[in-house]
Amino acid sequence: MAGDTGVEEGVGLTALMVAAARAIETHRHDALARDVYAEHFVRAARASADWPVRPHQVPDGDADPLWGRLGRYFGLRTRVLDDFILRQVSAGTRQVVLLGAGLDTRAYRLDWPPGCRVFELDQEDVLAFKGRVLGGLRAVPKTERVPIAADLRLEWAGALTGAGFDPAAPTVWLAEGVLLYLPHAAERAMIEAVDALSVAGSALAYEIKLAPESAAVQESPIYTVARRTGIDLLAMFPLEPRPDSAGDLTARGWRTSVHTAFDFTRRHGRGPEAQPGRPDALAANRWVFADRS
Repeated sequence: MAGDTGVEEGVGLTALMVAAARAIETHRHDALARDVYAEHFVRAARASADWPVRPHQVPDGDADPLWGRLGRYFGLRTRVLDDFILRQVSAGTRQVVLLGAGLDTRAYRLDWPPGCRVFELDQEDVLAFKGRVLGGLRAVPKTERVPIAADLRLEWAGALTGAGFDPAAPTVWLAEGVLLYLPHAAERAMIEAVDALSVAGSALAYEIKLAPESAAVQESPIYTVARRTGIDLLAMFPLEPRPDSAGDLTARGWRTSVHTAFDFTRRHGRGPEAQPGRPDALAANRWVFADRS
């Protein structure tokens, strides 16, 4: 689509990469998550029009570093975070905020209890592209959806409250794959804002990297193969040491737990396996879950 630079450059391009992985996962016989809209995003953007969206389109299958191993990582992450959100809304929370929503379609594909409202924050170009694709499909959200154009590197809480967010109500917060790309100061500001806007009963899930990648990991297959498709992930990661966001939340009174993706691979019986002794782009990734009780 002409003019869709918001999804064809930088972090927006990674949203297309995740959409391709979700499309492939959707068509696996043992799919952990299904997103029937994902392949339409991939095909609608010039940068990704020839990427695979079906398992048989990946010649090396799960052995492919990008669409196999990293793709299964994204499929597993989608399922784990779907389950996280559904647990919270099933327990009574009705307000959900997706920080860096990208091409997330949870408002359209999850089975929501009555009365839920999903706020989606991301850059205007990304939200506009998503809206055009879903509009062309005549897709209808299964709950109230409130898109909000915002740059998470800047102040965004005012836009959220201005769009109807209720800071006095418990909230489910999700930052899926966004903190990997934010500078140190923006990550700290996000944690502070979430803390300030969360009452008892709120919960948060997000993904981080423990530290910048070593030289050996920078040459691991996921990164080298991704570069051949035009995605330079390493160029998007901040080089500075990451803040201890989980520790910060604990100090603020949240209960936190930190996991590797491999923990959930064992739980679900499929997903990426650990690679002991080998440089691994997934080894430093952590999924953090926190709740304010």
